[in-house]
Parts: sequence; C-alpha cells; structure tokens
Amino acid sequence: MSPRRRSPAAGGVPPEVARLLSAALREDRFDRDRTSRSVVPARLRAWGTVTAQAAGVLSGVGAAAELARRAGLVARPRRADGARLRPGMEVLELEGPARRLLAAERPLLNLLMHLSGVATATARAVRIARGRLEIRGTRKTLPGLRELEKRAIRHGGGVPHRRDLSDGILVKNNHLALVDLGTAMAGLRRARALPGPIEVEARDRAGALRALAAGAQEILLDNLPPGAARRTVRALRRSPGGRRIPIELSGGITEANLDAYARTGADSASLGSLTHSAPALPFHLTLRPSVGRRARPSR
Repeated sequence: MSPRRRSPAAGGVPPEVARLLSAALREDRFDRDRTSRSVVPARLRAWGTVTAQAAGVLSGVGAAAELARRAGLVARPRRADGARLRPGMEVLELEGPARRLLAAERPLLNLLMHLSGVATATARAVRIARGRLEIRGTRKTLPGLRELEKRAIRHGGGVPHRRDLSDGILVKNNHLALVDLGTAMAGLRRARALPGPIEVEARDRAGALRALAAGAQEILLDNLPPGAARRTVRALRRSPGGRRIPIELSGGITEANLDAYARTGADSASLGSLTHSAPALPFHLTLRPSVGRRARPSR
C-alpha cells in the first residue's frame, strides 16, 4: 500500500517534514555556532557544492534543499531524488552567508547520508530480487523520519507498504495472543470501510493454513527459514482459495539470504533493515568565498 498523500507546507514538503527540518536546525543550535561567529566575518558570503563520495541512489535532496532555505540559504539541486550516483557527482549547490552555510552543514549532510543510504539499500535488495519478489519497507523507522524514509524506499525502487497503523489491516501474533483468530476475523467483518485487504501473520504452515481457512485475504509468513517458507507457500497454493492469495515474507531477511527467499514463490518481502540499519551514503560539502563567482543556472 502506498502512504497517503499529505498536503504540502511551504516549500513543497508535508507539514511533518517541515517541522522535522526546523527541529533539526534547532537541535544543532544552528543560531549559536560559536566557532563560526568567532572566525568568519559576519558579512562574508560563500557558496558550496555537496558531492557524493560513493556510488548509490540519491534520496532527500529535496528535503535537504528545503532545510537550507529554512537556514536562510539559496539551494539549487543538481540531481533529482532517485538519481544513480557516482563518487564525485554533485547533487546540491548552496549559497549565502558563510556563517549560515557552516551552521547548516551537519544537519543537511546527516539527512542526505541517511536517506540516500536507505534508498541505496533498497536498490540493492530490488536488484537481488530481480522481479521475483516485491521489496517492501516496514514501520521499523527512526522516530520522526518515517515520511522521508518511506520516500527513500520508493526512490530505491521498493514499495513503502503500510505508512502507519491506520493504513491497512495486519493481524499479528500479539493480537492473536489476546483474542483467537475467529474472534479477530469476526471483528474485522463487522468493521466498516476497511483500508485494504485483511492480512494475517503466521509463523508456521499450520498457522498459515488456519488463516487462509478463516478468510484472510493476504498471508504474512514471519521468521520462517527459506526452506520452510517454500514448503508453506506450496501448501497454501494447493489449498482452496490459496492459489492467488498474496503471500508476504518477513523476519530475518537480509541481502545474504534474499535470493533464497526469492525462490520460495512468495509475492513480496518486507525488510526492516532498509530503514532501521541502512549504512549511510557519504557526502561532502566544499565551501568557497563568493567573491568573483558567476552563478550557474539551475537544471
């Protein structure tokens, strides 16, 4: 499922992202940079370029540009989110008071590094899956960064899946630890205007078959090794109503074993690692005085 659209705030970003960007500047005490105030003349203007230091997929350049604007800078993206990067490729150009450039550097680069890391990890997973599995994100996001991380998954070629608890139905094992499956399904049938199909989590073949028989419209196989997942998918496909039911895999799926999971016959795989532990993609900001510089046009 795609995340619901939010109304954009000023600058073209959703309100929650706008608040995050302002909070990032406040967190680093952007207006209290003692070093820059002591060594850089107040009237000095400068310009800078942000360049990639490794190959990967770009994400967050739009948000980074908006953060720069909130810091009182001119920002000109040179690449779009989703672009494939090579080392040394320029992604963003900045101009303004030198002190403000220095003060905004770390929050801006942190944003680009993390989000591009998420997009790059997603792109690697999509490449390994080779169309055999749809690669999905999860709700295992860093607090406050969900909207941007879900975008980054899309930039890497994946599917954001559920944005939040209101965005879809997923009956998990902890639900079933409190109420039985029949009671859970009856409650869902009484509900009105459900947001999408009823998905039920199962941790073994018997649980998956029970979920199918109870009326689940999608099955999530959680924490099954590839061999057990393959056998469970085969059993579901052979059962009444299971031939075309969407089957999702989750739990313990990594780049190392993703190819094995892609051979199970399932339809999709959710990887929490795409957001909670993606390695950052490095970027660097190079600054120069603005004296005698000719402005370059935006692309």
